[in-house]
Amino acid sequence: MSLLKSAATVGGLTLVSRVLGFVRDQLIAFVLGTSFVAEAFFVAQRFPNLFRALFAEGAFNNAFVPLFAKRVEGEGEAKARDFAIEVFSFLLAWLVAFSAVAMIAMPIVIYVIAPGFKADGEKFQLAVDLTRICFPYLLFMSLTALQSGVLNSLNRFTAAAAAPILLNVVMIASNVVAWLLATGNTPETGYIFAWGIFASGVAQYALLAIACRRAGMRLLPRWPRLTPDVKHVIKLSIPGIISGGVMQINLVVATMIATTLPGAVAFLYYADRLYQLPLGVIGVAIGVVLLPDLSRKLRAGNEAGALNSQNRALELSMFLTLPAAIALMAIPNPIIHTVFEHGAFTRADTFAVAPALLAFASGLPAFSLTKVFQPGFYAREDTRTPMRFAVISVIVNVIGSILLSLVLGHVGIAMATSLAAWVNTILLGVTLSRRGLFTLDERCRRRLPRIVAAALAMGALLLAGAWALEGNYAESAGFLAAAWGLAVLVAGGVVGYFVLAHATGAMRFSEVKSMLKR
Repeated sequence: MSLLKSAATVGGLTLVSRVLGFVRDQLIAFVLGTSFVAEAFFVAQRFPNLFRALFAEGAFNNAFVPLFAKRVEGEGEAKARDFAIEVFSFLLAWLVAFSAVAMIAMPIVIYVIAPGFKADGEKFQLAVDLTRICFPYLLFMSLTALQSGVLNSLNRFTAAAAAPILLNVVMIASNVVAWLLATGNTPETGYIFAWGIFASGVAQYALLAIACRRAGMRLLPRWPRLTPDVKHVIKLSIPGIISGGVMQINLVVATMIATTLPGAVAFLYYADRLYQLPLGVIGVAIGVVLLPDLSRKLRAGNEAGALNSQNRALELSMFLTLPAAIALMAIPNPIIHTVFEHGAFTRADTFAVAPALLAFASGLPAFSLTKVFQPGFYAREDTRTPMRFAVISVIVNVIGSILLSLVLGHVGIAMATSLAAWVNTILLGVTLSRRGLFTLDERCRRRLPRIVAAALAMGALLLAGAWALEGNYAESAGFLAAAWGLAVLVAGGVVGYFVLAHATGAMRFSEVKSMLKR
């Protein structure tokens, strides 16, 4: 039950962050729409986010956390803290050097990750400038991710889950600054937003540093040394860099190809933001909590407990992710119209983003399942197997993006991203099963088909509701009509799904009530 409670804590705070992120993205869409300034800014923030996922969230949450959690369990918190400081100090030194080189070489970097921008000198230079401003975000967020791993291993999930809220608060404030200065849809607004990204990195690092100090884990850097423990983390991190950040790698590949298509970077960004809401609240929350939980149980030799944790995580993940995916696929136009279609974001942009959202949503269950399956390898210090599957996934994504984009444009890129996610998930799940490390228990086997049936029936209800409320989304209807219509659809979908889940036995009302109470 502690797994569900911890996941609810992370998921609840992530939900607050995602809601504020919605507000942030609405304001960005209102001010910048899908203009060249928007595309330059989206590329600028994508790059440091890639390396944050690869070097920090991917590598250290998957290599550092199991080692740290086992030290806490076996040697005590004092020894674990010394280990964390060693890794922290080395990571800080490496990040400073890497960031300095990257910022100097930024024109070359942008040419590689955004080759389509080269034809537009103004957009290319703006992307270079904004990425240089945003890049130190990598340094602060990588250290923040390490601090998050420390806190998560101590079962202190609140501060780490709350940190991303600061990013959205700072970016909303940046929009207010842009409004006060009346910079509008201009490069000046792009600079304001980029400095907002930088400031949010500093704020999140400070919050986690305070939380670590209060937990008795104050991480003050020492002179970096390549100790045997640090070497062990690096050895495990190298494959973890690829496997843990595979989704980010795929998104960057998508961005590279998208820069060669008019408006595609912005279209994919807005679609990505919408499907990241359920992924962050459900998939990422379960993944964050499951890894240290499995590590502790395996350290104690509790294989049965570890298997039960994985089954309950998979069950909960699918119960919440499947209806979210089907809802995004059933009513993408009403969602995008209501959330983004204001100011500089036009009706034509809505029609361009909607099919990309549908394509991304088809991969949502796969992205979520990956967060359930990967900890089964990482908790056993096996980072190589997920790495191999991640490489295969990236190859599928690159080939798929190139081929499908020739026929379907930016929508083909989104489809290839989802296809790659399913390939990665299937390989992970099948391998765990073949090794005898994961099997569906009786409860999970009984409930999964019922969850699928309830989610599909809910999708049919949403399609019928969208048809009945079609007039609410006419250009002449206005925002209030669209918002009222979407509220009805969402409320009807949620109520309908839980009623169907109860009726089919996928999840009883009493279980939902108990889960929400915890």
